[in-house]
Amino acid sequence: MGTARKLTEAVGWRLGAAVKRAEHALMAEKSRVLRPFELTVPQYAALLALSLTPEISGAKLARLCLVTPQSMTTVLKTLETRGLIERHPSPDHAQVLITRLSPEGAALLARADAAAAAVERRLADSYTPEERETLRRLLDQATDVLGG
Repeated sequence: MGTARKLTEAVGWRLGAAVKRAEHALMAEKSRVLRPFELTVPQYAALLALSLTPEISGAKLARLCLVTPQSMTTVLKTLETRGLIERHPSPDHAQVLITRLSPEGAALLARADAAAAAVERRLADSYTPEERETLRRLLDQATDVLGG
């Protein structure tokens, strides 16, 4: 019996690896379709979040995108250098920068989102409506159990 098979049989009840493989496959496919737009998945996620919640701080954006504030700082610097976002001091806190999409960022997001949404649609379409609801419910349950 091969080592990989022995390992799978020994820890097959552990769901973490299966969840990680699915996430990795999804992120790899999104990375592939976002490459022509010269966007990484975190950059795309930031642009999408900004389109839904404009005028927010980098710290709030990091929480929405599930990355560290340090990672978001790097993402925002790159997006700002490319002219895809605009930043200005908050009227409430001079130390806090508020971020919004630039017109160029909104235009690029519209094209990139179509590609990323197609990946999500392909995944969703591989399940029946009942399976999608069950999967969503089970993933929500996992998040709740783990305190997320």
